[in-house]
Amino acid sequence: MESCQGSTPPKLTAVPKRAARQGDHNRQGALVSTTTQPFSAVGDDGFQADGGLFGRARQPRNPISHAQIEIVLSRSVAAVAVVFALQALPVMLEQLGSRKASAAVPIAIVLALVILIFVTATLIRQGIRTAAGAVSAVYLAALFVWPLVMIDPTVVLESKPWLWYLCGVATSCAAIALPFAWAIVYTVVTPVTFGLVRVLPSGGEAENLLAALDTFYAMLLGGTALIIIYVLRQATTRVDTAQSNALAKYAVAVRHHATEVERVEVDSIVHDSVLATLLSAAGVRNAKGAELAAAMARSAIIRLQAASGERNLDDVTVTVSQLTARIRSAATATGVFTVTDLGVEGLTLPEHAAEALYSASVQAMINSVQHAGPAQSRSVTVGGDDQSGCTICISDTGRGFDVSSVASARLGLRVSIHDRVAAAGGVAVLRTSLGQGTTITLTWPRPDDASGDQSAEAKGSLSGPGAGNR
Repeated sequence: MESCQGSTPPKLTAVPKRAARQGDHNRQGALVSTTTQPFSAVGDDGFQADGGLFGRARQPRNPISHAQIEIVLSRSVAAVAVVFALQALPVMLEQLGSRKASAAVPIAIVLALVILIFVTATLIRQGIRTAAGAVSAVYLAALFVWPLVMIDPTVVLESKPWLWYLCGVATSCAAIALPFAWAIVYTVVTPVTFGLVRVLPSGGEAENLLAALDTFYAMLLGGTALIIIYVLRQATTRVDTAQSNALAKYAVAVRHHATEVERVEVDSIVHDSVLATLLSAAGVRNAKGAELAAAMARSAIIRLQAASGERNLDDVTVTVSQLTARIRSAATATGVFTVTDLGVEGLTLPEHAAEALYSASVQAMINSVQHAGPAQSRSVTVGGDDQSGCTICISDTGRGFDVSSVASARLGLRVSIHDRVAAAGGVAVLRTSLGQGTTITLTWPRPDDASGDQSAEAKGSLSGPGAGNR
């Protein structure tokens, strides 16, 4: 038996469920009839597949997206707003004595309230832009009415108005809430308004240069926040667009792949059941033969109907022991094959891989019985290796055949064995020559050198053009 080479598991691909799952116990060939059950009936630790590739959508987790960046930015501004509001509170209480309490206190309360609403909105992820816009609007209104709520507008304020501490918060909220052009306008208008208030007695009667510096500083701070916010927004929008395009292309590729895999599946079913049924019907000579042909026809119809059923991405596993049990049952039905298992305890395979290996093994045994002629021995050896792989060798000492002489219209080896195993991520290798018997080796997962050394060593290849298609 050929041992498995060191390999890495292949990527999980969309593989059709075996169309013969429901009718497997009725599998019949021209010379072989098996009564094996699906894997779920072999042992108590059976499996059930739920959901499919086309049955439920799986959205990828994208750590960088437009929505997530919006949340991060808004929460960052909210945290800064809380810090600066607490910093402005003592100054506001200190300046309250020079202002009309009936107007100054409500303005401070409303501004604190909209900041609190904004913070809450960022936490619950609802109404963030509306709340940010409210903060910007209330702050600008507070700047305009600042001189009007002084008890004596001619008295020079001893320090900067406490609104100074929230100027950067207001411009950042405007960057979040407003369109880019309006955010620019707000970032310019608000610092200029504060600069005008700053030169008034109610604003501390600062010198023009100092007022200009305060204005420039506030404008620079707001502009920096605006640029950061909108650059990140544009970048994440591009990321979202690229991801959507990639997912769309991937969906098309998956559909094309599924179509190709389904074609291989249907070709295998046609060869395994339909052609065998037609051959049996053509050779009917008595009532018993007609009854057998009718049973085979019913089985073929069931399998073709099942082939159009749900396809799924199988991520459940079965044990190699279960696979061996099914193969042994099919071999017993032939009456000529013996099955040996070597070191398969504890090994598992994906369901789609086990189904492919089983169906290919049965087809290889059918081919041997039908075409190899008399043989001293026919054997199936199932083994594993330390890479959790599985190797199945189906061999006979029959007449063998010349690969180049097999008609290209024959589908047994090419479709029912090679393509079926390849679609599941494995490889099938044929060794045969006239008078030397035939050995078919099925290996899963596909060894790294499957396309190199193994194919070079094989006397006949299942994948060669027009070869091994009996």
